[in-house]
Amino acid sequence: MKFVVTAGPTREPLDPVRYLSNRSSGKMGYAIAAAALEMKHEVILISGPVALSPPSGAEVVRVTTGEEMFEAAAAHFAHCDVFVMCAAVCDYKPARYTSQKTKKQHRPFSLALEPTRDILASLTNSPHDCLVVGFAAETEELRESAQRKLREKNCDLIVANDVGRADIGMDSDDNELLIFFKKGAPEKLSRAKKTELARALLKIILEAREKCLTKKT
Repeated sequence: MKFVVTAGPTREPLDPVRYLSNRSSGKMGYAIAAAALEMKHEVILISGPVALSPPSGAEVVRVTTGEEMFEAAAAHFAHCDVFVMCAAVCDYKPARYTSQKTKKQHRPFSLALEPTRDILASLTNSPHDCLVVGFAAETEELRESAQRKLREKNCDLIVANDVGRADIGMDSDDNELLIFFKKGAPEKLSRAKKTELARALLKIILEAREKCLTKKT
């Protein structure tokens, strides 16, 4: 089976020195890619800038901006069996890029921002055969936000995690996941190492994929 996994943050440049980004380490996405490889699946790992070594056997596509990640994902989306959108893509980017470093001034400075492309929604708007797994990183209203994204982004599964806690989530080796499906009750994966959670999550993903194939036949 062919997996496409996105991982890590994106960076949106302001000038040659500065950029907007987030605290995503890429550890969850890399762990999912590694778990899929352990089970002998083919993996394309689309990675934003991270300080991690890619799992052996993965085809790695390195990107920086959200638009680069979209282009890489779009190139592989139609040809995969499972698409896992684990990357933390910046929601906004500077409205204007300056070719020279912005000088420090001793007065308030405002920065105009514009929304970035919603990669997942852009991809799932078109007909597709792959199982789509999205992620919802939230600091509040975890269930409500995840269920809304499940509908709006046309996903088969949404994996939600609380990034407001200091002991799990971003920058941590541990996580705790709540998985929502189009039908049925959500499933919780209690706190554990991201490598362990990735293996458990992969089993859930494969079961969901099998159910989809069974329905089609």
